[in-house]
Amino acid sequence: MALRTIRKKGDDILYKKSKEVKIFDEKLAQLLDDMYDTMKNADGVGLAAVQVGVLKRCLVIDIGEGRIELVNPVITEREGEQTGQEGCLSVPDVWGDVKRPKKVKVSAFDRKGKSIIQEGEDLLAVALCHEIDHLNGELFDDKIIEKQ
Repeated sequence: MALRTIRKKGDDILYKKSKEVKIFDEKLAQLLDDMYDTMKNADGVGLAAVQVGVLKRCLVIDIGEGRIELVNPVITEREGEQTGQEGCLSVPDVWGDVKRPKKVKVSAFDRKGKSIIQEGEDLLAVALCHEIDHLNGELFDDKIIEKQ
């Protein structure tokens, strides 16, 4: 596994919409492994493929409860509301309050192409929304209510 370079705000790729993954192979598995190692090395809780320069709809998350990998994720349900401080590995040294759903349900695939449902509440809901935003070319700092 290899550490990849995390792209920073100002890099045009971060504003592009990622493409749907159609091939579930060893190359995808390697990308997910590299993303996870890169995220952990940077002390992050989530990372989207676009953040390492790959326009594929996949992400990794670990909020301290174990590794989550989602390919082609789509939020299918949102419930409630919460506002909390967020930061981003691609937007260093910027923190701010962002409004997100309290709970979400996400339809996705695992690394082998098996359909899965991932539910998230509180911090996991925030991480899921934040990373899926990346896949749509959106950065959290455009959603900040109040900068810290």
